[in-house]
Amino acid sequence: MQHIYFFGYGSLVNRTTHGHAPVHRATLHGWRRAWRATPDRALCYLTAVADAQASIQGLIAPVPGDSWAELDRREAAYRRHPATHALTHASDAQEVVVYAIDPDRQFDPGPDNPILLSYLDVVIAGFLAEYGPEGPAEFFRTTTGWQAPILDDRAAPRYSRARPLTDEIRTLTDAGLSALGSRIIVAA
Repeated sequence: MQHIYFFGYGSLVNRTTHGHAPVHRATLHGWRRAWRATPDRALCYLTAVADAQASIQGLIAPVPGDSWAELDRREAAYRRHPATHALTHASDAQEVVVYAIDPDRQFDPGPDNPILLSYLDVVIAGFLAEYGPEGPAEFFRTTTGWQAPILDDRAAPRYSRARPLTDEIRTLTDAGLSALGSRIIVAA
């Protein structure tokens, strides 16, 4: 039986946040990754945005039919979009979807739409594990929306899938944010 795959470009790149396997590196063409705000909450979401000139790295993994409900709950702010023909990968996947927020439900983040640092750390850990030291650098380079402030919640992570933070991940994340000139605010 052939399963439908998902393309992950944020926290789903971090294998420790889900149990889907096997995973394969992949590149999604015609989309870019962006921090976006929505009317649903103050915090930023990371989403894929259609952009004919862009490509983003990530990974794909199969989803057995009865596992979609769980993944859809995890990605509740997003809608599945067909991505099969926009992907480059070395797997036998015949159908792939990408989760993205509908364009009419998102807008540029402002000072009141922070990015959770505990979430970003999980994403950076995933890109480091999958793509080596160039992975986090590529993530920072190919993601837009960095005008959003960064909410430093490391002392008490608010992200439900936060993972133990290593010195390497802390250094990579902090260096990437410093290079971008990001404004860090400390969680109360």
